[in-house]
This record gives sequence, C-alpha cells and structure tokens, in this order.
Amino acid sequence: MSARRTTVVAEPRGQVALVSVGFPVLGAVVVWGLKAIAGWVAGLPWAPMQGPFRLVASIPEPWATVGSVAVGAVLGLVVAGIAAHERLVVEVFNEGVELLRGGKHRSFDRTLVSGVFLDGKKLVLLGVDTGELARESHDLKPEALADAFQTHGYQWLDDGDPYRDQYRRWVDGTPDLPQGANALLKVRAEALRKDDKEDAAELRDELSRLGVVVREEKKRQYWRLARPLP
Repeated sequence: MSARRTTVVAEPRGQVALVSVGFPVLGAVVVWGLKAIAGWVAGLPWAPMQGPFRLVASIPEPWATVGSVAVGAVLGLVVAGIAAHERLVVEVFNEGVELLRGGKHRSFDRTLVSGVFLDGKKLVLLGVDTGELARESHDLKPEALADAFQTHGYQWLDDGDPYRDQYRRWVDGTPDLPQGANALLKVRAEALRKDDKEDAAELRDELSRLGVVVREEKKRQYWRLARPLP
C-alpha cells in the first residue's frame, strides 16, 4: 500500500525559530532596560508606580541584572509558547484536509469540501451545503495555500467568498433565523466582546449545526443561512 501523498503548509522554520529565540531575547532586553532606569524613575515625583520601581532599584548587583534578564527571558518564552500554540498547520491530501493547532486537529473528508478561499487572514473551507466547515486565522503564505489545494484538485476560489452578498448584520431578535440561533448569537456577541476566541469558535460550531453561517467584523456579527441538503 503506497504512502498518502500530503502537502503540508506551515510557517517557515526560520520564522518559527526567530519567534522562539527572539521573544526570550527581546523580553530579557526589555526587562533589563526597565531595571536600568528603575532608580531614575523612582526619583521622579510625578512618575506612577514608584513603589515597584523603588523595590527594583533597591536590589543589589549582580542579582538585579541576573534577575531582570531571567524574568524577561521567561516572559518571552511564555509569549513564544502562546504563539506556538496558536500556530496553524494545514495538511492537504487527495482524500481530505487536516487543520492542526495547539495540539488539536480537525479532519474534513474530501467529499464534504466544495471550495476553499481566503477571507482576509482567515482560511475558509466551504461545505457542499454552502455552509462553512472551518474558518481559521492563520499567518501562512496565500500562494502556498492556493498551490497546496490546487495541487490536490480542490476548487480554490480566487475571488473569495461566493456568498458574501447573502450576509446580513445580526441584531438581537432578528427574524428568519432557526429556533435558538438568536440566543446563541447573543452569547457569542458577549464572547467576542470579551475576546474569548475559544468560546466564540464553539458557538460558531453550534450555529453551524443549525444551518447558520456566521462571521464577524470588528466584533459585529453577520449571518446567512446554509442551503439545506436534500
């Protein structure tokens, strides 16, 4: 049995390495810089947060320098870890698509995917019912994504969303929505306000099961209905 031919689209290794190394270095430099000016800031009567700056200025050397560099590097590592967790990897093959992010993966059978397009910094997989199977943020090269999907015979939509003209702005109590959709959209609006991406994504999936396709612009929600399958 031959191995499955897969095209993987991911951020370049150099870019990943730059984030992994650069963020800890940048963090160390920034915190060390704050330590270096702590005594000066503590002497300014109008400066805010003088208490913490006085405390930092009172730490003897070399512990102040060693501590500031270590704390900054750790903070940078945390930020780099968050970036790695949010990084999207796309695997495309003739039989389907896999999206990997933060140790989780979503698989989509080829027969369910009717088209693929980019909506700004979002990668969107369209279903055969005109609904959206996935809408994922990414920092990948558009050319690499287009080439990967076209190589495996998927319909790549250069003009973007073919249903963009069907979206309507959502307001609480909007008619013509399936039962329960308004309540989900209301909760999702709150999740967007709080920048709770995980909850917003889960609620998008719930709406999708009701046949409602939703996207947002500056935390405003827009919706359309998917076409019922026979």
